[in-house]
Amino acid sequence: MRIGLLTDGGYPYATGESRLWCDRLVRGLPQHEFDLFALSRSAHQEDQGWVRLPHQVSRVRTAPLWTPEDGTLRGSGERGLLARLVTGGEQSYGRRDRRRFTEHFTALATAICTSDEAGTEAGTGPGAELFAEGLYGLAELARERGGLHLALRSETTVRILEAASRAHGTGRTVQSATVPDHLALAAELERALRPLSLDWYDQESLGAVDLCHAASGGAAALPGLLAKRFFGVPLLVTEHGVPLRAHFLAASDTPYGASVRALLAGFHGRLATEVYRQAALVIPGNTHVRRWQQRCGADPAKQRTVYPGMAAERFGPVGEDAERLGAAGEDDGPGGPGTLVWVGRIEPAKDLIALLHAFAEVRRAEPAARLRVFGAPAESEEATTYLAHCKALAAQLFPDEATGAHTEGVSPVTFEEIGGPEIPDLAEAYGAGGVIVLSSVVEGFPVSLVEAMFCGRATVSTDVGAVVEVIGGTGLVVPPRNPKALADACIALLRDPERRARLGAAARARALELFTVEQNLAAFRGIYLELMSHTPVRREADTVDAHGDPLPFATPPEARLLGHWTQPGSHLRPAADPDGSGRPDAGADAGADAVAAAAPSWAAAPGGRLPDRPGEPEPQHTREPEPEGVCAVAAGPAGDGDA
Repeated sequence: MRIGLLTDGGYPYATGESRLWCDRLVRGLPQHEFDLFALSRSAHQEDQGWVRLPHQVSRVRTAPLWTPEDGTLRGSGERGLLARLVTGGEQSYGRRDRRRFTEHFTALATAICTSDEAGTEAGTGPGAELFAEGLYGLAELARERGGLHLALRSETTVRILEAASRAHGTGRTVQSATVPDHLALAAELERALRPLSLDWYDQESLGAVDLCHAASGGAAALPGLLAKRFFGVPLLVTEHGVPLRAHFLAASDTPYGASVRALLAGFHGRLATEVYRQAALVIPGNTHVRRWQQRCGADPAKQRTVYPGMAAERFGPVGEDAERLGAAGEDDGPGGPGTLVWVGRIEPAKDLIALLHAFAEVRRAEPAARLRVFGAPAESEEATTYLAHCKALAAQLFPDEATGAHTEGVSPVTFEEIGGPEIPDLAEAYGAGGVIVLSSVVEGFPVSLVEAMFCGRATVSTDVGAVVEVIGGTGLVVPPRNPKALADACIALLRDPERRARLGAAARARALELFTVEQNLAAFRGIYLELMSHTPVRREADTVDAHGDPLPFATPPEARLLGHWTQPGSHLRPAADPDGSGRPDAGADAGADAVAAAAPSWAAAPGGRLPDRPGEPEPQHTREPEPEGVCAVAAGPAGDGDA
């Protein structure tokens, strides 16, 4: 089948989130053809280029979600087809189009500014209907007339936002918004709604795919919503994190006031609800994400939990050595049983400050213990500042220790980067110690924890995100921001080598069972087939050529099996007989004629089969029709468990 893979700030670019996961998915399903529809997040990301794409990728369409310094919108450079934004040039709307824009944006703004009544289930209140009406109305206007970019930055937009924020039923925070707040909100909404103006919505782009697979919610899922709206293409949404939760966490770092943050939260909440409502299936990466999706209106019956697959082979040698040494009752390798290891990206959310204070307690109980911190190179000013602060605290808590009067002191805490001569790769970092520590206060899916499990290492983690779900009883879990509890758990494992080896072996077995690339690919292979079995593609563009003539073998044989999935839609069914004359009305005749004209010439033959030889008459025998729904009964209901 032909999959439209929708990404936001990731694949096929060399940098960004979900890049590795998407690449493994595309390469691991060579039987499918993939069209990539990618949104970029910055000029720097585009300058880094693309990863090498496999042969399964037939084409790539890209578009930016960022605005250059000159303020103009343009499509990003692309190999193949040009991706560009359809803005309608610099022409403004006429009176009729302005009226349409005002009507649709007013509905959208009203839904953003007002909250549903207490007890209203997400996606069922009047706010959700208003949001959908406004969103799809703006999309249709952009598709027909263009110019949405200019309209969203116009004075009309600001006036609509101002009126909606002061309407009856809005909260006090929303009502306190000022004109600068509305200007900032209009700019953010224009950027968020930019996918509505793309030139991807035609029969040769998203209209030509069998399935849209959004690699995340939010902006990446917007093209999938429109593909379903315009062409009936089913939408599949995968989320390893929750965009709405990420927006809440990042809101405090923005320069906007409380009113703008509240309005943006309203927009992202409504968008998430609409995405989950329209998706055929919603795939959370863990139970933590699954609960967030249900709070935003996701139907539990449409959810399938699929853990992200990771390459276990790169950690195989370290894990096998750990199992061998543990079985022999020996120590934990070159790092020694008294070494704690932390691996990750150094940032405030990882709470290395608490880890250093916890290690001070560990040193008082175990004077020979060491702590090795392996961090990726700092990429931002915040990360550089935080790393300097951690090093200063470590120097204060652990002065250099000298073994003699004329020897140089050595600190029990070291900060190292992976890739040096001593630690050339990630697997060696995990193998450098006996216990792996995770001290985060915010965590989604703990990748470093899974990597430690592949290496057969015992772990001590804080209870955040999906940590408990990933560990599953194969490691120790303590409350976050509690250095004393973290220290006690580390001391318990450092003093008990048998328990440490037992937990490490159990962790490796659990990781190999649940978190490999193979299990991830097997799950999505089944999900794709399940969606296609319930959502057959019946588009005229796929069955006729440029002249309107039928393409041979364009319709699969199973499409002719009787069942509810093969019944024509309401727009193709003949109208009811209104006057009892035995024939439908004129409108129905026209629709029937149009369908008959589009059908192959041999379709009118009895039984729908071709003559045995050209020129020979069709046999007159007929076949008893099979009862409707036989195949549906044989297939049985779709499974509702987690993959």
